[in-house]
Amino acid sequence: MINKLTIEAIELLKKLIASQSFSGEENETALLIMQWFSHHNIQFESDKHNVWAKNKHFDPSKKTILLNSHHDTVKPNRGYTRNPLSPAIENGKLYGLGSNDAGGCLVSLLATFTYFYSRDNLKYNFVIVASAEEENSGPNGLNSMLKTIPEIDFAIVGEPTLMNLAIAEKGLMVMNCEASGTSGHAAHGTADNAIYNAIEDIYWFQTFEFPKISETLGKVKMTVTQIEAGSQHNVIPASCNYVVDVRVTDAYTNQEVFDIISANVKSEVCPRSLRLNSSSIPKEHPIVRAGIKLGRTTYGSPTLSDQAVLSCPSLKLGPGESLRSHTADEFIYVHEIEEGIDLYIKILEEII
Repeated sequence: MINKLTIEAIELLKKLIASQSFSGEENETALLIMQWFSHHNIQFESDKHNVWAKNKHFDPSKKTILLNSHHDTVKPNRGYTRNPLSPAIENGKLYGLGSNDAGGCLVSLLATFTYFYSRDNLKYNFVIVASAEEENSGPNGLNSMLKTIPEIDFAIVGEPTLMNLAIAEKGLMVMNCEASGTSGHAAHGTADNAIYNAIEDIYWFQTFEFPKISETLGKVKMTVTQIEAGSQHNVIPASCNYVVDVRVTDAYTNQEVFDIISANVKSEVCPRSLRLNSSSIPKEHPIVRAGIKLGRTTYGSPTLSDQAVLSCPSLKLGPGESLRSHTADEFIYVHEIEEGIDLYIKILEEII
């Protein structure tokens, strides 16, 4: 059965690659996922472009495992030398937009869910969500499904990790900042220059170190990424706007980090969102212990995924390599998908 599901999963990935699915435009790939469920006689539901299902013998008295990955993609960058929507296997590599991020993970999880779907007497329930709008952190992705699907006790989020165990993931907080000053003629000068005021705060962002350091994720990292001020050369600006990218560890909540920043800078700071918190799962959790038993290593991931919208313990795990994501001529090795399905099943067999 596993071999048959693996072959079908690879064929599905080819179809997904050939169907444009930029964030918010996932209708074609959603239909392909529905067809997978229908082909395997699996009851499913859909909401916008999210498609989800639960195992055949779902028991509300049991705890529930969420299997999740996304079927939207970024837009291809200019470096592509091949058609990003034309899947091709060459030298063991399956090329195409979204092959690595996160099509390989998605089809591997679909095959895994299908493998367990009809089994009875499971210790846990399974829910799978093939979600939309992950790449743009949009409002109609996994976050919009959490009130619809059954309560989740822990989750496996499919992202490329080389099938190693990302037991923690940094959160994200993007802040719009504005330093104020007093406008005037440059010939006369003023001590209250908004750019100079911004520089003081930017220096703080550059040099401040949060006291708590995460065992798996290290330090909170703050980076000023955009800045804009002034209208012409001889006018002292009354405001200077800049953007700060903050990568938050599991040692803090986003709100805690925001409160520390607000107390230390003079600029007005406004977070675009506080919901993309860091996430983690204890090393002692059964799913982590199962992965370690099978020879997988643990690490902390600096990249953001749909883990950020989950409040339950979650593990990021999937075939493919994160460094290939969003690159030109994106690819995943076929053997990575084969190994991914095999390892997903073996890890889950250890606990269910």
